[in-house]
Amino acid sequence: MERVTAPAPALSTTPDTVAGTAPAGAGRLLAPLRIGPIVVDTPVVLAPMAGVTNRAFRTLCRDAGASGGDDPGLYVAEMVTSRALVERNTEALRIVTFGADETPRSAQVYGVDPATVREAVRIIVAEDRADHVDLNFGCPVPKVTRKGGGAALPWKRDLFTAIVRGAVEAARPYGVPVTVKMRKGIDDDHLTYLEAGRIAEGLGVAAVALHARTAAEHYSGTADWTAIARLKEAVTSVPVLGNGDIWSAEDAVRMVQETGCDGVVVGRGCQGRPWLFADLAAAFAGRPERVRPGLREVADTIYRHGELMIDYFDGDEGKGMRDLRKHMAWYLKGYAVGGDARRALAMVSTLAELRALLDDLDQDAPYPGEAAEGQRGRAGSPKTPHLPYGWLDSRELDADHEERLREAELSVSGG
Repeated sequence: MERVTAPAPALSTTPDTVAGTAPAGAGRLLAPLRIGPIVVDTPVVLAPMAGVTNRAFRTLCRDAGASGGDDPGLYVAEMVTSRALVERNTEALRIVTFGADETPRSAQVYGVDPATVREAVRIIVAEDRADHVDLNFGCPVPKVTRKGGGAALPWKRDLFTAIVRGAVEAARPYGVPVTVKMRKGIDDDHLTYLEAGRIAEGLGVAAVALHARTAAEHYSGTADWTAIARLKEAVTSVPVLGNGDIWSAEDAVRMVQETGCDGVVVGRGCQGRPWLFADLAAAFAGRPERVRPGLREVADTIYRHGELMIDYFDGDEGKGMRDLRKHMAWYLKGYAVGGDARRALAMVSTLAELRALLDDLDQDAPYPGEAAEGQRGRAGSPKTPHLPYGWLDSRELDADHEERLREAELSVSGG
């Protein structure tokens, strides 16, 4: 990948200090990120995204993050539902099976029943499947929130407390840190993030991450970074990580500068652009270089992604290629690739076909500039949250809602 020297981000602080943090070493903008016993120099976390952050894509992101000789950060696997893991579902076990070179290994668990979540975490740590477990309380998908799961769950503070406590207690004997990822709340009238952050901190989590939107906002509009700053003021003994609208390394630096957060979580911004982690590593190390790939480099990355997908699915070429299709529009955003070629790549079935289609592109086409940058992935419009009947009447869980929650453990992710 071509590396170019970009203008240094404009900072109102000294080169060694951002938003009041302690000096982080020569040129560095932040101190290393500490998640319990895990320490990484680059304070960046790849957000778990369903159907995206499997081992193949994590490998591309991790390699990019380490390409400048940097410690590459944390790369979290796709979310696994606690029920599926406890039932030893084949796909759930695949999700929490990491590559030999992945370290530290990060897994995310979603669940609504405290006993099931506790057991799922126990399986992960007792079987040495991960070095870090994250709990998802950020999913805004209606089929989850309408049953009280995801971003709706922290409204029931007793349930939130029971789930977090159980996970932390299950992981503690094995020395595995547990973290929490959440949203601001259900909507602007039903915010939960400050209380949830304090509860999680008190229960012994190793960090809290905030996607600075409500469930009602879904992925629309602009993330409210001021909420990250408020959470950082409320949670003082463990790292606070910020998430939302990080489309470039400069965005990440600006988030840290404006909020004082201890690190960033990157989701949609890296879709079709694993080299963003090289930019992030350079920016946090205080270096100006950025990766600006021409179409040849993009094509090479797509092909390697295809090879890694096939390996991830145990040699099943058809399954690997079908899973790769969704990435094509993200990879080719902004590049001069015609509609016929895009459609063909979005229907690719074999590795040989992929190679031929990529070879037919104008691989001498340069990096297209701003057209390849900015927002990507889902956005949409605000949505009225779907909640169980009477969910907002009380902050405590009643028997009827407790029974309905058991149906909410679905194989969906987000946050």
